[in-house]
Amino acid sequence: MKRLLVSMKQVSDGISEWTGKCVAWLILLMVLTVFFVVIMRYLFDWGRIDVQESALYLHATIFMLGAAYTFKYDEHVRVDIFYRPLSPRAKAWTNLMGGLLLLFPMMIFILVMSWDYVAVAWEMREGSREAGGLNGVWLLKGLILVFPGLVMIQGVGQMAGSCLTLLGWDKE
Repeated sequence: MKRLLVSMKQVSDGISEWTGKCVAWLILLMVLTVFFVVIMRYLFDWGRIDVQESALYLHATIFMLGAAYTFKYDEHVRVDIFYRPLSPRAKAWTNLMGGLLLLFPMMIFILVMSWDYVAVAWEMREGSREAGGLNGVWLLKGLILVFPGLVMIQGVGQMAGSCLTLLGWDKE
């Protein structure tokens, strides 16, 4: 049982770490893209919809793929005024119950509610509504399904870590 929990935590942490490192490069690319857009617009009075949309797409991608990485490092939004002073065991219970009662139901809700929306975008290979915009809206919308999948994978790892703490196996 201990081996299974440790493996689950290691695999989920590894996936989140890998996506986090990929997202770090996307952040650099987004910053460079926005810098380029601003320089071209204000110094040369030149702008293109596709370049502007690429910055928007990168931002959305960073958010959706980076959520699990943020969750892994406990940098997501929570009410720290209550959580921070808790003992490690109380934190483990909070994380375990939060995963079961809040995280998984919410991620499943996002998956179910967005499935048809994403399917239609993929079916019609949806593109930008703007003339000269990017034609990959369907790819971006596909990330709406990847986002809860990655967060749930990290949630499994967090819950496995909580179980290890509750069983006293995290110190061995």
